[in-house]
Amino acid sequence: MVETPVFVDREAVRAALEAQGYLADGALTTAIFLAQALGQPLLLEGEPGVGKTSAAQAIARSVGSELIRLQCYEGISAGEALYEWNYPRQLLAVRTAESRGAALEDDDLFTERFLVDRPLLRAVRWSGPAPAVVLLDEVDRADHEFEALLYEFLGENSVTVPELGTFRARRAPIVILTSNRTRELHDALKRRCLYHWIAYPSVARAAAIVRRNVPSSADALVTAATAFVARVRDTDLDKPPGLAETIDWVGALGALGVAALDEATAIETLGTLAKTPDDLETLQRLVTEGVGG
Repeated sequence: MVETPVFVDREAVRAALEAQGYLADGALTTAIFLAQALGQPLLLEGEPGVGKTSAAQAIARSVGSELIRLQCYEGISAGEALYEWNYPRQLLAVRTAESRGAALEDDDLFTERFLVDRPLLRAVRWSGPAPAVVLLDEVDRADHEFEALLYEFLGENSVTVPELGTFRARRAPIVILTSNRTRELHDALKRRCLYHWIAYPSVARAAAIVRRNVPSSADALVTAATAFVARVRDTDLDKPPGLAETIDWVGALGALGVAALDEATAIETLGTLAKTPDDLETLQRLVTEGVGG
């Protein structure tokens, strides 16, 4: 059954996200609208720093729901994503029963009383007035085995606890997965999701986004900084700077009282853009060749 959408159309998505300071283009707006209208997860891929995670955060704020976030990493377990049993509380119950001369069966110990909700079960059991917004962040950092644990949740909005049965969401959550493509995701996961690639924005759009996030920055500074970042992405950097780094750089320059980009200050603040020594050296060279040129 398709739920009544939170957003009535794509324009409503765009306006709601913009009100939260997130400027989404038409393609991303459409993808978000369709994901929540159809009740399907949305897989966002793109280079680091293009706004994948912040999109999920803006969605949660715009619908008035808490963001349920699961940060993925190599070795993450089912207990961290789905549910766990409260073993200390179970042990206490056993000892309490023994002190009274009673005995507890397994059915007495594996009940909801001892169940600990982790992010996915919490999303399924969500009862707030707005749908739960779930962020499975950097799912590409987890392994293929962990992906398989997500299939039931992504495809059926449910989580099965063998001792208790299957918990199904009364209202489909809005689910966002992000990936930096450090590895290829399994086809079975992709089939359960709508897909959108977030590319680096144009210089003009990047400038608009930076101005929204650093409203006190001078227009000339934003224009020069975004032009420079766009130019350096075409060079051989280990980790090209994204929007997040551009916002950090402009914010740092603004904190120093800089209204127009100059070579000396640019070089002194490149630590907000560069993430490796080699990249720092490359950026310094590019600055001396002409800031924003």
